[in-house]
Amino acid sequence: QVQLVESGGGLVQAGGSLRLSCTASGSIFSINTMGWYRQTPEKQRELVARITSGHSTNYADSVKGRFIIFRDNAKNTVYLQMNSLKPEDTAVYYCAYRARLYGDMDVWGKGTLVTVSS
Repeated sequence: QVQLVESGGGLVQAGGSLRLSCTASGSIFSINTMGWYRQTPEKQRELVARITSGHSTNYADSVKGRFIIFRDNAKNTVYLQMNSLKPEDTAVYYCAYRARLYGDMDVWGKGTLVTVSS
């Protein structure tokens, strides 16, 4: 079993920055993917960014150039550096993990709220 614990959400003004962290514990496969998704009451959960254990990344078009995902494999931790935040980035952000490079995510965190005020 893998558990995910997120931190770093909060309230920020538009144009500001926040960094989210997610630490995985338990039976972590050496080859894996971790990522961040977000959801609002009006929209389905959507991908924000993913990163493999080999540090390959992919981003949603809406965050390219503003958000950076990176990880520390020794700490089983993934980070999401969010810059130039916009009110439309307001959402609950979920960390996710899968024990492979492709396919559905297997494990989800409880989520952390990010609110961007205008």
